[in-house]
Amino acid sequence: MSENGTDGPCCGTSQAAEQARACCDPGARTEVVAAGASCCGTADTSAVNDDTVAVPTVEAAGYAGRVDGPHPVVVIGAGPVGLAAAAHLHERGLPFTVLEAGPSAGAAVTEWGHVRLFSPWRYNVDHAARRLLAAADWAAPDPEVLPTGADLVEAYLRPLAKLPQIAPHVRYDASVVAIGRVGVDRVRTAGRASVPFVVRLATGQDVLASAVIDASGTWRTPSMLGANGLPAHGETDPQTVRLTAGALPDVLGADRGRFAGRHTVVVGAGHSAANTLLALAELAEQEPGTTITWATRGGSIDRAIGGGDADALPGRGALGSGIKLLVDSGRVRLVTGFAVHAVTAVDGHAELTASDGRTLTADRIVAATGFRPDHTLAAELRLDLDPALGCTRTLAPLIDPNEHSCGTVRPHGVDELTQPEPGYFAVGMKSYGRAPTFLMATGYEQVRSIAAALAGDWAAARDVQLDLPETGVCSATQGYKTMLDDAAARYGLAPDIPGRLISAALRHLPAAGTVAAATRAAANELGIDPDIALHLAALAGDQFDTTAQNTADAALSRAEPGLVTVSTDGGCCG
Repeated sequence: MSENGTDGPCCGTSQAAEQARACCDPGARTEVVAAGASCCGTADTSAVNDDTVAVPTVEAAGYAGRVDGPHPVVVIGAGPVGLAAAAHLHERGLPFTVLEAGPSAGAAVTEWGHVRLFSPWRYNVDHAARRLLAAADWAAPDPEVLPTGADLVEAYLRPLAKLPQIAPHVRYDASVVAIGRVGVDRVRTAGRASVPFVVRLATGQDVLASAVIDASGTWRTPSMLGANGLPAHGETDPQTVRLTAGALPDVLGADRGRFAGRHTVVVGAGHSAANTLLALAELAEQEPGTTITWATRGGSIDRAIGGGDADALPGRGALGSGIKLLVDSGRVRLVTGFAVHAVTAVDGHAELTASDGRTLTADRIVAATGFRPDHTLAAELRLDLDPALGCTRTLAPLIDPNEHSCGTVRPHGVDELTQPEPGYFAVGMKSYGRAPTFLMATGYEQVRSIAAALAGDWAAARDVQLDLPETGVCSATQGYKTMLDDAAARYGLAPDIPGRLISAALRHLPAAGTVAAATRAAANELGIDPDIALHLAALAGDQFDTTAQNTADAALSRAEPGLVTVSTDGGCCG
């Protein structure tokens, strides 16, 4: 026992006292930790030892009670998570201001508006936002349909932003360039938590805030082509930049002319790459001379394929199944282990050189290499970031992409998002740093928890609950049908053709031996172009049920060596 009657030794810092539960009686210890000091030493944000990281709680950061005073909570970004934060702050009776860099709500989402999400509407509408919209007689979309980014903006974000409870508090064309504190820089500790934030805009105007919820996302800060995280040699040269598109170009729409009749190399192995590959494959059927190479840093495409048919989000499972089929059928050339070292523009073409000396020549490059957070806005705030992912240290092990998929992230809220800077929270995509496992539903729960904490309702703040689909546990939804309907309509086919094609392919599968061969046989039977049929099959992985897979497994076990097959841990299309 220590001399003051508590368990454990007397420690020298408030963080050490908090972790060791020592030095002070429980009531006094809570008070001194909340104040940023201890009964036996001064506050310190360093680790107690090399193996233990001091993790601040919200109370320790200065928010043990309700946010009050003359200044609003500033939310940066009017995307899905930023507007959800506004809805929850409104329900809590907390004043707020939303600062959006673009001209309208969901400005960043609009830029990838042609892309269909792999989560259906039921995961994409925040609960507080739904309550506000329902009171205004909002016509809710079908919960099982997969929206596009444009659908998300038009049917949800803009109606939400126009509500009288939200609209007066949103400022557009308000780009935030820096965040600080009134009268104190990052070094000063005394009185820090009691002074308001200064949120500086590109115009030079300062906006004062009681707290800051940064939902600015990562769309504007893509990762580099270079395999080491740095720009590849020559990547930023103007001629190379003109030949390179960012993630998710509108291949079948606004950007069609850039890719039609050309050879495109897609670099990356995530869902952005998969979406682009599927779109390019469709373009190749419509525009002669369009060819596709898929270059991945890793030695396999397992990450992009993901859960296949076993994925609880059918849109995501079909995505992985589809690109596997495109590779197996030869419509997409796959080059693995290609770590980009340099990019050179020569006579209107781009030459990519890998670290091992291999080269690829392309007319166009799509850099689908992921995104990273920009923390320079908060350079004058006290942040403690995970050295690998760039998120809070507490959140990092919960979202590590080496261990987790979108559906296996444990619910988390205000405690996991708290930084040493009192009242600053990065949420949404930005909160995940470089981890690609984020779902909008996760962001909605984050801001619900934070709003409750800022209102002083700790019971609600820490009652963190989240219903996420988990890869490997199949869920019966109809969302994948929308992707099929889209493709059939673009090809000018009758709405019943995808279903008839799948049924016919299943009949041919035992004799054909591979999905690609079965699909071509079904196409001949129905009078459909075989390559178009393969693209439809690539989008329909979830239609091939377990019975069909068992039949396929039996057929493949009898097939001659050398036949191109699909893996048996997924469905017939992946």
